[in-house]
Amino acid sequence: MTKYEKRIYEIVNQSSSHMTVEQIYQILKADFPSVVLATVYNNLNKLYRDRLINKISVEGLPDRYDRIVKHDHIVCRNCGKLTDIQFDDLTDTLKKQFGTDFLFYDLKVFYVCPDCRKKLGADKSDHRHTNRMD
Repeated sequence: MTKYEKRIYEIVNQSSSHMTVEQIYQILKADFPSVVLATVYNNLNKLYRDRLINKISVEGLPDRYDRIVKHDHIVCRNCGKLTDIQFDDLTDTLKKQFGTDFLFYDLKVFYVCPDCRKKLGADKSDHRHTNRMD
């Protein structure tokens, strides 16, 4: 493992915040000021290919990287916040439905997070208030 690959691996595995390439780059740059963004991309891709980290893809959002620990995710459709959650393991159920083994499953549940619900509720209240003033 190169020094960059090792440090990127540590960064991803010490975080629970599902960092983007840019966020990982900023942390790595503090340790290695001369590092370039392409190095981060290349090492993240290698770590992912080697199954040492997970990549979480959500349409319309940048890929994020996560440690290899069995868990699922909830994703806010409004702000994109990604949160770990532990649902019951579906492996046995899926094996029965497939009739064979499968590689893995990646469960993401989409919702509107509490912060966005509050904000959306406040926006609606403000909007109704503005309409009354007209």
